[in-house]
Amino acid sequence: MPVSPPLPEPPLQPLRLAWLARAGVEAAVLRLDLIDPLISGNKWFKLAHPLQAMAQAGLRGVISLGGAYSNHLHALAAAGQRLGFETVGLVRGHPMQTPTVADLQAFGMQLHWLGYDGYRQRHAPGFWAPWQARYPHLLPVAEGAGGDLGARGCAVLREYVDRQLAGLGWSGFEAWWLAVGTGTTLAGIVRAEQGRVPVHGAMAVPAGHGVESHVQALLGVDARGYHLHEASAGGFAKTSARLLDFIGHSEVESGVPLEPVYTGKALLALHDHVAAGAFNRGTRLVFVHTGGLQGKRGAGPPRS
Repeated sequence: MPVSPPLPEPPLQPLRLAWLARAGVEAAVLRLDLIDPLISGNKWFKLAHPLQAMAQAGLRGVISLGGAYSNHLHALAAAGQRLGFETVGLVRGHPMQTPTVADLQAFGMQLHWLGYDGYRQRHAPGFWAPWQARYPHLLPVAEGAGGDLGARGCAVLREYVDRQLAGLGWSGFEAWWLAVGTGTTLAGIVRAEQGRVPVHGAMAVPAGHGVESHVQALLGVDARGYHLHEASAGGFAKTSARLLDFIGHSEVESGVPLEPVYTGKALLALHDHVAAGAFNRGTRLVFVHTGGLQGKRGAGPPRS
């Protein structure tokens, strides 16, 4: 069994939008959404080192957490089916059928529904003890593959960008911009940058939900060179008429598919910062498309 998915080269493409051109800001999008139809986006990179750790420990699979539309569980279950390891998902809330849940079941993931109170205990001391006793042959992996191993896998994104800058006619760039859920991908890029290029994270969860402390813990003494921006539209997975309208127009204009939980919110936050004059004319930035398009199937009408 391969110890991790291969990590294909995500393309770096020009991001052409009228509001960027008017501001004199040049952007390129790192298309992590294109690397695989199922194990999509930053999930490839966040899973690489945990799966290596699983194999090195002689374990037979992974147990992890997520919601009923979780991109992380979706990618993990797909990887398990493809590479032949066992997967167990601890799911937020009560049993429901969503397109994502149907996929998890089809991929062979065993699901346990924790309710909402039970899921809120996931950071409590002793949370993992009964699950490790029940599944001693599985590696516990945090929600979203958040943690040091996930961040380590995301550090390679800088290398992919470096190899493709010349194709854009760029000798360098001045900023990164990406959606933030747990902050793990951002932390990996910050580690790779070592203070050279600032990394901007658009938080898809409201401030105070632990992203700030998680990033700080992952970076430790290297906690510099990044900025976190509120971009949750009132709450995780909340949408608005403005957000959905912006996504629709942006998809048509740029040809880049978006979803309303992460990447769409990140692009809207970038729009607002550019409109406010946060970047000088002539700035070049890399926008990371973190994937998650499977979750778009759960997008309904505006909820805020």
